[in-house]
Amino acid sequence: MMISDKIFHCLAVVAACSLLLAAGCASADKETVETRPGPEEQLPAVRLALEFTPQDSTIYRVITERERSVELEGALSDDAILEGGHTGSRVEITFTQQIQSVDDEGNAVAKITIKEVKYSAKVKDETKVAFDSSRKEDQRNPLAKLIGQSYTIKISPAGKVVGEPDVRKAQAAIRGRSPAGKTALELLKRDAVKGRHTIPALPLADKNQVRPGDSWNRVKKFSYDLMGAESYERIYTLKEIKDADGRRIAIVEMNAIPSSEMAEQLYKEQATSAFSKMFDSTKTYTGQLKLDLTAGKVEKYFEKLQIEWVVVDLSIKQGDDKGPAALKMGVLRLYSLEKID
Repeated sequence: MMISDKIFHCLAVVAACSLLLAAGCASADKETVETRPGPEEQLPAVRLALEFTPQDSTIYRVITERERSVELEGALSDDAILEGGHTGSRVEITFTQQIQSVDDEGNAVAKITIKEVKYSAKVKDETKVAFDSSRKEDQRNPLAKLIGQSYTIKISPAGKVVGEPDVRKAQAAIRGRSPAGKTALELLKRDAVKGRHTIPALPLADKNQVRPGDSWNRVKKFSYDLMGAESYERIYTLKEIKDADGRRIAIVEMNAIPSSEMAEQLYKEQATSAFSKMFDSTKTYTGQLKLDLTAGKVEKYFEKLQIEWVVVDLSIKQGDDKGPAALKMGVLRLYSLEKID
């Protein structure tokens, strides 16, 4: 017994659109920062901020991953109309960050030089691009032109990219209208550069004196096209300060909860689609920052969002070999930054 015509039609549209809109999940940040004192007020406060020294050089590796998935089970798994699979991309960039100057407010002008790039993209489990700048056979790929390119950004002690990155020379070095060439240019767009170097886990400059147990928050909105939109309040908490090899390391944990911010706007967006109401969902959105307080540098930082929507047709008779018809849709968003030298 197949799933009802109305639901079946909706699921077919959702499944098809979800994979055709490869990695199509827009997001936007809204800064809403409020420090909440923790219970350990007797402990001394620390300055949770980046510190910069002219001519200092550090190597980082940043990984971003965006994926959508559709899985079909039971009676749906043999249906020719619906097609499951994973669609998305993974970008891994290793770069040198050299501090050129620091102003009176602690903001630094940094020169970013790309050292290595790995890029992969797949559509419905079929690999479309698999580039690795360390492989000799990939040296003629337009993405290889990214290696050695530089751009400059201005970073605040709060981990925010101030103003617009200067990416003009790097963009001019990338030529060609091939898909790989367009991908290389996408990685050099100003918004992409800002996202690559922003550390939202740090509190604002006037609220960066914190104690273990203190927390602060920021709001982030995600749009899932046919599945609507959601707003999350990301709550960052200074959990502890550790001593390691003569350095002091601050550990900040992030957990997110649904936010009432932008509620009216989100309601209007959700109202345009009834698809999300047909699904049950599970969501996890977590992160962690390890900040070297001695050097004023990020050691490790990640944020990961995972969502799964599930709809099941329980009208299938119990004992049927195929079992209930079920459709699962998933979203993954990952950002990871790690100091490697």
